[in-house]
Amino acid sequence: MTDVIRKEVKKRLENGDYSCAKELTLSMFSGKWKIVILFHLGTDGAYRFNQLMKLLPKVTHKVLTNQLREMEEDQLITRTVIPGPRRQVSYAITDIGRSLMPIIEQMYQWGEKRIQSLHLQPKFSIDREVAEKIKK
Repeated sequence: MTDVIRKEVKKRLENGDYSCAKELTLSMFSGKWKIVILFHLGTDGAYRFNQLMKLLPKVTHKVLTNQLREMEEDQLITRTVIPGPRRQVSYAITDIGRSLMPIIEQMYQWGEKRIQSLHLQPKFSIDREVAEKIKK
């Protein structure tokens, strides 16, 4: 399902009924996996679709497809079809997407500090999942 916040902000922008830059910024990466996808494209480089599926083990094919399409439509990422006998699709961050990286980094740092201050041990951490895959 398309993200409701993003859709509403986009509609108001098109109608000229918009005045909150913070809301626009938030709408660019609202959606469960967009921040994680942007973070990895921004730090690791391009990924193919199946690599992203492995990177995000709890995401469904449909949700990943929709979020990638939305980010491409918002010009945060590019989608490149690699020709050949087995068609491959690669996703990379754009300059506009890269401009969100300092915000995403700060959100990550704030979240890490907050988790520590709450003395929580998350049952699932995408960061740990990635670290384990890199070790293999």
